[in-house]
Amino acid sequence: MILIDTNIVIEYLKDNTYLDNYTIENLYLNDIVLMELYQGARSKNDLAFIKDKISIFKILKIEHSILSLSTKIIEKYNLSHNMKIMDALIASTAMIYNIELMTRNTKDFKYLKQLKLVEC
Repeated sequence: MILIDTNIVIEYLKDNTYLDNYTIENLYLNDIVLMELYQGARSKNDLAFIKDKISIFKILKIEHSILSLSTKIIEKYNLSHNMKIMDALIASTAMIYNIELMTRNTKDFKYLKQLKLVEC
């Protein structure tokens, strides 16, 4: 199982090949990635396109344990690493579900020792 960061899904939407070597059944999004993708839509047609293309992925729901861990991550790393709320929620999802996170922005997460990263 691999959680896909927003930047990977954006490349997937552009038909880039980051996910070609992976089985779709093993790739997941979370609610935060969905919100970021929906926020990036420029029109109703764009939103419909996004929703259609990502409908193949399973969604990992944000639970209380993820929110709690995210809060701790923000408290610990905001000042030293400029940790963003959305990144903390994405990282926490991968950590709580004990799965890898695929991202192009490893600099945003590499200091989280408990997080397993898949670089692209």
